[in-house]
Amino acid sequence: MKFLDEAKIYLRSGNGGPGACSFRREKYVEFGGPDGGNGGRGGDVIAEAVDGLNTLIDFRYSQHFKAESGQNGAGRDRSGAAGKPLLIRVPVGTQIFEDDKETLIADFTEVGQRVVLARGGDGGFGNANYKSSTNRAPRRADPGWPGEERWVWLRLKLIADAGLVGLPNAGKSTFLSAVSRAKPKIANYPFTTLHPNLGVVRADDSEFVLADIPGLIEGASAGAGLGTRFLGHVERCRVLLHLVDGTAEDPAAAYATVREELQAYGHGLAEKPEIVALNKIDAIPASALAERQSALAAAAGSDVALISAVSGRGVRDLHFRLLQVIREAQAAEESAQEDVPGEAPAGSEA
Repeated sequence: MKFLDEAKIYLRSGNGGPGACSFRREKYVEFGGPDGGNGGRGGDVIAEAVDGLNTLIDFRYSQHFKAESGQNGAGRDRSGAAGKPLLIRVPVGTQIFEDDKETLIADFTEVGQRVVLARGGDGGFGNANYKSSTNRAPRRADPGWPGEERWVWLRLKLIADAGLVGLPNAGKSTFLSAVSRAKPKIANYPFTTLHPNLGVVRADDSEFVLADIPGLIEGASAGAGLGTRFLGHVERCRVLLHLVDGTAEDPAAAYATVREELQAYGHGLAEKPEIVALNKIDAIPASALAERQSALAAAAGSDVALISAVSGRGVRDLHFRLLQVIREAQAAEESAQEDVPGEAPAGSEA
């Protein structure tokens, strides 16, 4: 399945059905009268977050969505049937924006969240609705109200607990394949990863989701390489795992390059908890390992984990460091939610 994290779609809700203009004509009934029924209401267009999807690829081949219109009213006071609503299923983590790509309509963070994107038009009144003591034979029947139409943007931000960042060839894909059952493409050249990958990491009885995004290079915030297009997928992560290639000439400079791009991107990425790991230590001479670790620790201002994704050295300990930070972040989020009781979740249907 191909990966697609952005799509533009057209939505149109159903038109309301017209009311009927009808009169009773029954044998043995002395007085007839208006009996035109109302038209049916048009169907809504509803978006729902569902489980089992992690891409917007379905919207590449189908961009127009129209709900069913209401049926006409009929004689004998028969109302038209309402149009069926149209349900659009999107992955958890999808954001829906107006056509300007800035006004947020909904942000789906949980399975089952729904929002009405376009409401169906009301059905028109039949002439039976207008009968009165002074108007015994009204000949007025209203047409149905038109439905709504709009263009919207869908933008997917993957839901993951931890995100992998680093320069190309830092070993992110190798690390993801080593700690999970994910099978990202791995090769000895830059930009092997062209779209984000997800993997579930198990640490004893616990597990968390790890996201690997394409590597950043100097100038990514200005569009160099793949730019910062995929950084949105780690905005929701609770912790960043910054992998640095230990075989690089200057690991400290490599770390600083990525940090500058995170700072330029904004959206709080630079303020997220970060664990720095020096990768590929099995390919570094023992005499140079301590020096490179010390230089990287000075640049990062924190301890640096030593790992080898290929041999597995230090990987298990890193699992538990990530899990500990994730649990602390979860506890902080739960505490914050308890302090604001009754707050409706974002993207819930009004």
